Amino acid sequence: MILTRLNEVLSSAIVILAFSLFVYTFANNIKSSIGRSFSVLLACMCFAYAGDVALFKVASAEAAIPWLKFQWIGIAFIPAAYLHFSDALLRLTNLVSTRRRFTVGVAYIFGFVLLLLAVQTEYLVRDPFFQPGITQFRSGPFFWVFAVYFYTTLVWGAYKVIRARSRCLTSTLRRRMSYLTVSFAAPALGVFPYMLIADNASLLPPLLLFTTLFLVNIGIALMLIMMAYAVISFEAIQPERVIKHNLIHFLLRGPLVAMLVIAILQALPEHDRLLGLPRDMVVAVSIVTVVVLSQFVINIAKPFIDSLIFYRDRQEIAWITELDRRLLTTTDLQQALESILTTLCELLRVRTGFIYNLSASQGPRLETQVGSAAKIETAVTSLDVAKLIHSQNGQNTHHFITQNDFWFVILKNQARDRSLGLLGVEGRADTYDLNEREEELVELLIEQAEQALEDRRLQQDIFVTLKQIIPEIDRVQRLRSAVSYAGAPNLTTLTQTDDSPIHEQEFPKMVRDALSHYWGGPKLTGSPLLKMQVVQAALHENEGNSARALRSVLAEAIEKQRPDGERQLTGAEWLIYNILELKFIQGMKVREMARRLSMSEADLYRKQRLAIEEVARTLSEMEARGVTNGE
Repeated sequence: MILTRLNEVLSSAIVILAFSLFVYTFANNIKSSIGRSFSVLLACMCFAYAGDVALFKVASAEAAIPWLKFQWIGIAFIPAAYLHFSDALLRLTNLVSTRRRFTVGVAYIFGFVLLLLAVQTEYLVRDPFFQPGITQFRSGPFFWVFAVYFYTTLVWGAYKVIRARSRCLTSTLRRRMSYLTVSFAAPALGVFPYMLIADNASLLPPLLLFTTLFLVNIGIALMLIMMAYAVISFEAIQPERVIKHNLIHFLLRGPLVAMLVIAILQALPEHDRLLGLPRDMVVAVSIVTVVVLSQFVINIAKPFIDSLIFYRDRQEIAWITELDRRLLTTTDLQQALESILTTLCELLRVRTGFIYNLSASQGPRLETQVGSAAKIETAVTSLDVAKLIHSQNGQNTHHFITQNDFWFVILKNQARDRSLGLLGVEGRADTYDLNEREEELVELLIEQAEQALEDRRLQQDIFVTLKQIIPEIDRVQRLRSAVSYAGAPNLTTLTQTDDSPIHEQEFPKMVRDALSHYWGGPKLTGSPLLKMQVVQAALHENEGNSARALRSVLAEAIEKQRPDGERQLTGAEWLIYNILELKFIQGMKVREMARRLSMSEADLYRKQRLAIEEVARTLSEMEARGVTNGE
């Protein structure tokens, strides 16, 4: 029967949806009491609907009994989960009750007793009736007690949700509570064994029964999504735009794809061979096709989906998306410059070349090179900088300046008033001998290198500004989350973080002082950083020793600077980590560090300052994240 098959597919879809939302909520809201209680509700639904899916496949009443008992794990505990969830909502509105929490505990114990009665006795349920799609136990002599208990707790929980909504003073919170009020009954509608009341499968005509089940299951799926969105929004630091975006794309790329796979499997006929091929092969090809094509379609539809989600902010979102696409990381810049340099060397038919980045913030550094490192070092150390500047990048359309068997060009910004870098290639002849075509190509490559360096420098300026305002943005987001719910725990954490040293202008200096006495000393034992929440949280793991706790937090912040892959002492991406590890953990002298890192002492001091600033930024992020996740 088509409706039977549709209900089987839909039951599978609800299992997938409930489990996916359980994982998503557990991962993102585990430290929230509302998130934990909602996770219990979803887990109960997973047990009940997983049993339903299995019952579609059993061939007899005897084979159905284990799965019918399995369903009762969810059925027995869902009343307690409802009380738990409604209590969490009331506590969010600052209406705390010890008696109510005690009732929740008693309800979970009673749920365990109900599970034992259903599995081990016939007081609640007894021998099942069998009919594909609606196989169910028959009611026992005391099933009416469970039914009264089930609906009493449901009504009581609904009353407390309505009460929680009435305590909300702001329109935003009332709107979210309204979502919960409308969708609150969804788990109960899907879990309660209605056929136990009838004691048989002939209460309704099959067509009407399966049509009703189909429509109810669709409604349950929609209400679950609405309920999950409201729960995830509570006590969230992120803006609603981010919450909505993350949830929708999670549902599209996870549950929706899984549902399509299940639908394909259900739609394929139960034959050993399909289209002349083994069924297993057709199934495998179908699954791969669905997974690949669904991701392709979702990627194509993403701009349209995002424009619907962020309709009011669509222009800003489009700009942010474009900015993200065009941002250059350090690796991106190095790869782009390496490609330009390689092309230039191949054009000029030489083997050696390099590009130095003359960064104002990080100092001169070798960005990329090809060929002999010894030749490059010799060329750079013997370079006559004054002559190079005076030559003004060649004369009479010549782009290069010849010195010491190398051809050099200073890379400048678009306004030509600032030097960005130095490009050098091995001279292919004693005299400058580029023809007209080579001149055009060289000019194009030089412009590309200049554009890459200028874009990167502009981005670095933006990043410096962002680093300065991100702590304030985090504080505003925490404030946004806290003020929505009077008495919420995060109001307390907000006031705690206001006293945190991360908000002090001297915070980088505090970090530098603590690092300078990393292995002991007054600047560590008396550091203002000891007041940080992450340090306090680390006391338990360090036997209550505050200095050791601070040292462990500093070590974690340093370790976060470590790039992926095998360590390299002279790699540009390893520079920050190497300085921190050699200087503060190993306690190496500056002269020895400069020798091992192949850089001057003056340059090392500049890089050390940047390394300390990176540790300070990381500590700020750790502190904000730790307080945000705490209860």
